[in-house]
Order: sequence, then C-alpha cells, then structure tokens
Amino acid sequence: MNEEKVSQYIKNIDGELWLVEDDRDNLKVSYRIKEIIFTAQSPFQHIMVLDTYDFGRMLVLDGVVQSTEKDGYIYNEMIAHVPLHIHPHPKKVLIIGGGDCGAAREVIKYKHVEELYFCEIDELVVRASKEHLTGVSAGLDDQRVHYLFADGIQYMKEHKNEFDIIIVDSSDPVGPATELFEFDFYKNVFEALKDDGLMVCQSESPFFYRETMDNTYHSLNRLFGHVKQYTAVVPTYPGGLWSFTLASKKYQAFIQPDYEKTTKYFNEEILHTSFALPEFMANDKK
Repeated sequence: MNEEKVSQYIKNIDGELWLVEDDRDNLKVSYRIKEIIFTAQSPFQHIMVLDTYDFGRMLVLDGVVQSTEKDGYIYNEMIAHVPLHIHPHPKKVLIIGGGDCGAAREVIKYKHVEELYFCEIDELVVRASKEHLTGVSAGLDDQRVHYLFADGIQYMKEHKNEFDIIIVDSSDPVGPATELFEFDFYKNVFEALKDDGLMVCQSESPFFYRETMDNTYHSLNRLFGHVKQYTAVVPTYPGGLWSFTLASKKYQAFIQPDYEKTTKYFNEEILHTSFALPEFMANDKK
C-alpha cells in the first residue's frame, strides 16, 4: 500500500483516519476518511482514491485533492462548457491533463466535436479514476476519444495549427507542472491552435495564487487578441473561489450549441455571470 507515502498524507487522529492537505505550508485542510480505496506510486506521483464522509470518493495526487464525487463536476463543467459555448464549430479538441476524465466527459456531450485528444502524462491516474472514481469519470466510452499518455509540454511543441479548442486542465504549479503556467508553453498552445482557435486553462486561486493568476492573464494577453477571466466556487479547492482564463484568437460572443444538457452546475445564466469579476480581480484588467 506504499505505507510510508500513505502515512505522510493520512493521519490517525483519535482513532479516525484523516487526509491532511498542506497548501504552501501556510494552510492545512483536513478530510475525515471512511476508507482508502486505492493507493499506488506511479513514475510521476503518488495516487490515492479515498472515500470521505462529506465529499464521497476523491482523487488525491501527492496529498492534494484533485477531484471529488461531491463537487468535481463544478470545475469540470466550467473548464469544458464555457469554451464550447464560444467557439461556433469546434471539431477537434485537445485536453492537456485532466486525468480524472471529468472534463473529457463534458466535452463529448457536444455532437459536433468529431475528435477529442486526451493528453495525460500519467496513465495510472486515468486507470484509477475510471475504475474507482466512476462518479466523475463514468460515460467516457466514446470512439471519438483518443488517449495520449504523453508529456503535454512536449506534445504542444510538436503540433502546429491543428486544434480548434485546447483545454489545459493542469494540477497546481508545483514541480513539473510549473512549466504549464509559463509563457513559452502558452506560446506553443497558441501555435497549436488553428487561426480561429481558443484555449482555456485553470488559473488558480485569486486569493492564494494571485501571482500565478495574474501572470497567466498577462502572458496570454501578449499572444491572443481576446483574453478574459471567469470564476466558479469549488468547495474542496483552497479558498473556494477559483479562476479560469480563456484566450481566443477570434471568437468572443456566446453561442447556443447543441449538446447533452445533463450538467449539475453549468447553465446559461452561470455562463454569463461567471465573467462578472469581483473588483479586486477586475482592477488588474482595466
């Protein structure tokens, strides 16, 4: 069970199991655990699927919560449906990261998407999610989905003028993932998009990762003609309020696409209001 790693993240407190997530050595968030469902060490990270009292099953990578059955749909719907409500005819979509399969499940709800390329560096995360986190990953058996177990950073360097939409569903900017938040990577994303392409990425907490969020906006603003940020509240993410940054070469207006309307969070009202930024975020864009 990788007991040494598990004991680093799971603590026995008064006879109860608790996941203790340490954020930046400044904030600790604890979740009471019913059961450790899965644990393994991949070549890239430590992976756990835990059953919790408040959030159901959750995916945890290197001790950090990535997605849960209780609130994971909020993040996945917002990173997937927003760009698909702006690009009028996306046929070829790429997701970088997103090993819990949740964003991919949302993208394939759009019939006009002909190909979805799913580039995740860690195959074991996908396998664990599909087997043990079905509340997030179920329903991804679709012939349009092409799995690419590869380094998304390198993959972007090798593809030009190919995709209509690129969704960068990355983990926090720690270790190798740091490069996914740098200008050179965004430049490669820009070049991998078609002339009317657009991209979206998660840009971290406006409270605890303000510098990362601002750097993302300003880096993309150097490349794309239209850049906007939007937000959603994801309870298991530090601070709750979470930011996304959308960058488009051409399209800005919202459209009404034909898709399977089985969302739990996203709707037309949320689409519009999510771009209404609190003043402390909006000030940087003026």
